[in-house]
Amino acid sequence: MNVLRGITWEHSRGYDCMVASANRYAELVPGTRIEWEFRSLQAFADAPIERLAADYDLLVIDHPHIPEAAEGGHFARLDGVGFDAELAELAAQSVGRSHESYAHQGHQYGLASDAAAQVAVYRPDLLPDPPRTWDDVLELAREGRVLWPTKPIDAFSSLVTMAANAGTPPAQTPGEFLPADDLLPVLERMHELSALVPAVNRTQNPIEIAEMLSTDDRWAYAPLAFGYTNYSRPGFRPGRLRYTDIPSGAAGVTGSLLGGAGIAVSAASAHLHEARAFAFWVASADTQAGVYYDGGGQPGNATAWTDDRLNADSLDFFRGTRATLEGAYLRPRSTGYIDFQDSMSPLVTRALDGQLSDAELVRSLNNAAAELLVP
Repeated sequence: MNVLRGITWEHSRGYDCMVASANRYAELVPGTRIEWEFRSLQAFADAPIERLAADYDLLVIDHPHIPEAAEGGHFARLDGVGFDAELAELAAQSVGRSHESYAHQGHQYGLASDAAAQVAVYRPDLLPDPPRTWDDVLELAREGRVLWPTKPIDAFSSLVTMAANAGTPPAQTPGEFLPADDLLPVLERMHELSALVPAVNRTQNPIEIAEMLSTDDRWAYAPLAFGYTNYSRPGFRPGRLRYTDIPSGAAGVTGSLLGGAGIAVSAASAHLHEARAFAFWVASADTQAGVYYDGGGQPGNATAWTDDRLNADSLDFFRGTRATLEGAYLRPRSTGYIDFQDSMSPLVTRALDGQLSDAELVRSLNNAAAELLVP
């Protein structure tokens, strides 16, 4: 019996679906058992990849870690090791750039088992016609019905999304984030929206926003929050949430920061073939639209996103946000990106709090980009 260890994150979307999938896989492949553990959502973003790769065979990871993990030799390649036909099929079944986000320097180091981006979310029982433009969002916010997660990482994500959505995607020039002329109007809109939502949002993430929306009828809408299909399913919370495309800016509904999660194989695993085989199986169309979704997962395979059963069960979560996912913004593929994001995120929240001027934030972003966002 081959016993593999996997590490994922603490949510039914990250953990329950992997446990359910592993149980089904054990029935199909009796010689392999996968034991899943979880870490907190914050640790999901922060835990050192080299330590996790030393302890686990399979890792559910955030795609910006891929360049560092690949160049450090922590993740095993998934191409050229007997699964190339499956890899080509998954590439063709990618939701937007999700599959691409787990590649580095011509090799594949992860598979998009989960797809997400910042999207809009609302209570259809309270708001039949959600805002479709940023002006509409501000109008609803003035009525006191809007939430917006601006915990540092989410404030930073919104800054990126809103800049790209305005037609000025960040970090298109190596070593530069954005010129002040492009960034300052985005920050002005962020300040305007921030002043109209509850102050507690400054410490909240998308899960906490979804909890407020689904349990308190005072709130009806959030313009930018990573989607969680769980909240769209019947019985998960008192109020079902419907996810939809982000508000339309100069670039339409494009530019949302691409998130999601992928499954990677540790290069140190003593069961490389078995780990790779499970990774490809769990990312496959049939698994994603079946046991993975039914176990609470949010599929990364486009076949699942078009599945009638899944959309009927989730208030059209997948069809309703697909345009946003297809036009999502892929973060820079630099080994310094994680340090950049970690150091800059708190500054965005400080600027929204008035503790840092917008001009100072622009300088800090561009100075850090010159140091960390270089080839």
